[in-house]
Amino acid sequence: MLATVVDDVLTNPSTGAIATNLIPLATALKSMKRANSGITWIQQKHVTAFLRNLAVAPTITHEVFDELPDSRTREYVRGLLIEHGVLPRRDELRTRYESWSAQALDRVNNHEDRDIIRRYIRWHHLRRMNQMDEVSRGTFLRAKQQVTVAIDLLNWLADHGTSLDGLTQAHLDLWQAEGPTTRRIAEHFLKWAIKAKAVPAGLTILSHRRGTSAKLDKTGQDEALSRVLNANEQIEARDQAAAILVLVFGQQAERIAQLTWEDVTVTEELVTVQLGSINIALPNPLDEPWRELAENPTHGLTAAHPNSNWVFTGHFPGKHINPGHLTQRLTRIFSTRAARLGTLHELTKLAPVAIIAETLGYSPTTIERHATDSAAAYAQYIATRVHAKRVSVPQS
Repeated sequence: MLATVVDDVLTNPSTGAIATNLIPLATALKSMKRANSGITWIQQKHVTAFLRNLAVAPTITHEVFDELPDSRTREYVRGLLIEHGVLPRRDELRTRYESWSAQALDRVNNHEDRDIIRRYIRWHHLRRMNQMDEVSRGTFLRAKQQVTVAIDLLNWLADHGTSLDGLTQAHLDLWQAEGPTTRRIAEHFLKWAIKAKAVPAGLTILSHRRGTSAKLDKTGQDEALSRVLNANEQIEARDQAAAILVLVFGQQAERIAQLTWEDVTVTEELVTVQLGSINIALPNPLDEPWRELAENPTHGLTAAHPNSNWVFTGHFPGKHINPGHLTQRLTRIFSTRAARLGTLHELTKLAPVAIIAETLGYSPTTIERHATDSAAAYAQYIATRVHAKRVSVPQS
């Protein structure tokens, strides 16, 4: 049945055959273990229409796909074609950023400011991206946000009758005070503008005070971990596995999503996960979700992940789970940011900074900052207790 459906949508009516370059895709779709899922997907009207148009396309390239209307179907089919060797791999996030930034320029109100933003995009963000093997989701999102806030600043200046070369500290203070806290992100653009001599040196943006974010305390961490480990199948194994890495090892969703089975070892005696340069053993019951994932992989059930090495496979072919989606799944159980910060806060009390950084894959600077915050909090705790004792001592 599935093979018949695939042949029907991918056969070119003019030739009565499937184009040679689409045969790998047809073969992959026909061999899906979840045949019903494949049939359901293909028989959606928009998917059927897309595949029929693909069957008669004279050429199939990324450029041809880029000219089509943006849609999840377009990107999903593109991913299938990449995964099965029809299209070459490319850095999709870099390509998406180039497209997004070209459209973002239209939001700049005047020509001079548009040229500044174009330079900022080209010589700061795209230059950094071009030096990466692959642009990460975090880099992509930060670059978009920093450009968006920079455009907001320039448009505000234009509305107030001035330009970037006339920027003063009073302008910055007023702009930041009357807007959302995200305006502090303009500090990245300001540093670049000072270096590029587009604004006077010495201007500053009030930055976020470190150490003020909410942290899940030790009791809250223990309670969350207990809920995860005693879920009685109400939480999927992969969510349990990811939650353990946040609650026990303070890992970020982006790092968790990028784990491959080369980072995980599962034997009859032991389960280990490599987060930094050292394999970390997971004792029972922390190992149980990982054993279940290894015993029941889902990557071979559809055409999207035929040979995937990702531990946490995503919706799109050949890709790992979207870190934002993973965070949303875990947020139903606990606040991932508060849990991660709380865990790092506690860990810095137990081991030297260098060991924690090497073991968990963090930079020593990041762990040092958490250690400083932890020490300050402990000092405050001791001072409070001493003060309380002094107050409670009866006067003779």
